[in-house]
Amino acid sequence: MKLLLPKIALLLVTFLLFGCQKEYTPITIQAELLSNVEEVRNQVTQLSKVVSSNKSETEIHNAFSKTRIAYKKIEWAVEYFTPDPARFINGPALDELEVEENKFLSPNGFQVIEELLFPKYETQNKTELLREIAVLKGNLAQVREHLKAITITPDYVLDATKMEVYRILTLGITGFDSPIALQSIPETQASLLSLKSLVYKLNTKKSKTESQITSLIDKAVLFCKSNSDFNTFDRATFIKTYLNPISEKLVQFQKENSIPNVIKNNAINPNATSLFAKNTFNVNAFIPSDEYKYTAEKAKLGEMLFYDNALSKDQNRSCASCHNPEKAFTDGLKTNQSLTGTSLPRNTPTVTYASLQNAQFWDMRQTDLEKQSKDVIQNKEEMHGDLKNSLPKISQNPKYRSLINKAFPQKTEVQEWQLQNAIASYIRSLNKFNSKFDTHFQGTSTTLSSEEQLGFNLFAGKAKCATCHFIPLFNGTVPPIYKKTEQEVIGTPQVKNGKIISPDLGRFTQYKMAQLKNAFKTPTLRNIAQTAPYMHNGVFTTLEEVVDFYNKGGGIGTGINVENQTLPSDALNLTSTEQKALVAFMKTLSDNKN
Repeated sequence: MKLLLPKIALLLVTFLLFGCQKEYTPITIQAELLSNVEEVRNQVTQLSKVVSSNKSETEIHNAFSKTRIAYKKIEWAVEYFTPDPARFINGPALDELEVEENKFLSPNGFQVIEELLFPKYETQNKTELLREIAVLKGNLAQVREHLKAITITPDYVLDATKMEVYRILTLGITGFDSPIALQSIPETQASLLSLKSLVYKLNTKKSKTESQITSLIDKAVLFCKSNSDFNTFDRATFIKTYLNPISEKLVQFQKENSIPNVIKNNAINPNATSLFAKNTFNVNAFIPSDEYKYTAEKAKLGEMLFYDNALSKDQNRSCASCHNPEKAFTDGLKTNQSLTGTSLPRNTPTVTYASLQNAQFWDMRQTDLEKQSKDVIQNKEEMHGDLKNSLPKISQNPKYRSLINKAFPQKTEVQEWQLQNAIASYIRSLNKFNSKFDTHFQGTSTTLSSEEQLGFNLFAGKAKCATCHFIPLFNGTVPPIYKKTEQEVIGTPQVKNGKIISPDLGRFTQYKMAQLKNAFKTPTLRNIAQTAPYMHNGVFTTLEEVVDFYNKGGGIGTGINVENQTLPSDALNLTSTEQKALVAFMKTLSDNKN
């Protein structure tokens, strides 16, 4: 009996220790996300306390930085699942314009708070600062409730992960969302590390690619730590050595885990191996509706129409008359010329890569290429034609008839919209993505010189060019969703070295909003070396003049009175060597004609 008692006691202790333990359940992506959202809210509360208690500027700056780092852990989800409040959490400190309703929403969020804190915190801004912090906390509460309510499935998480890598590349390391504090590189570390947990949890089939992605992220973080200075950070190496391989591995990881693509008409091909691959961008994300989808047959018909004088009233001008392929589809003139030979007010922009924008013309008056072609053809100063009147002649032409039947096999009678769609389709075929810049980041044939690489690093860093001309399209279509094309007020002079702003009111002519006075679309810089003169009025004849203008701070920086300049007016302080490198880089954006 004495021998049995110790055994029974031992069994009882074993049962108490192990028998009542619950089976461990790994925390889900959604649960971890909600926990991280609370962490951000707690950091915002702490920031408010530090400001309220009149702590030192250094302590306030540190509290703000901690809050930003915490936010970067959830950025992948906030931007993807709650884009509306995201705009007022970490959007630009500029009014959000709703031009169709002729109203605007004042900015809120981190970037507004940053402007109140950096480069120096003025205590008289305390009340406004506390108000902005309270608004930020309220917007985060809205995000939290939305993220609680939705179902977060692996396909959406994987897609959001890819988008976050692209966001880091286009908006993160460029300083787009930390324009004054310049904390982009430390924040990039937090953004990347947040993705490690996602990939781990998505790896249900034990893919070995997960460890490769983790290793790349760890090395990328170490690269950031080794050089966290915003102005000297080597973005070219960082993108090519880390971000592009991470993107490629995510596609491979997705296949190995049998995670389907999210079905949506996205501007980015979900199977693209990087943001720089030739097949990355989907022109059909920018069309008016499904019947306008791009086909090679439509483009072939459109090419014939593009070079045909029959679309003009007097049959003496075609689209190609002003968009000459030998000049990267521009005309080389300061401003375009009318049918009678008089100068028109605006410079002729290139139509290359125009299909990857959500607005056409300098004043953005048309939303797509179909409307753009009709606008030009019917313009009394430009072609003075009428597509409706051109239909009989085109439909009776045997060459056209054959092309039309191939382009629109379901239609028996030629219609006006088909001609518009065909011309637009030809323009959509002009996106080559084969420049020296492209092939370098695609890792195929060419390598940027040390000067060109310096120029790229300046473009995406110290010179702040990439905060408006977003990589890799180099236009104002905002990545990584590409649903919005931006305009800017830069204070372009009326004449070179002049002190009076150009009288062209730009987008204000259409929408009478003060923020749009002298505002013009941010155009692509692709093929920029072949498209001089520059600006909406052709006021600058060389890239060197353009760089000098921006280096001085745009219109305000050169002494022009600009009421609403959106371009920062502080001088960039670029050295002559740096300015030369910037120009050298921009020349790498020229398409290879082969």
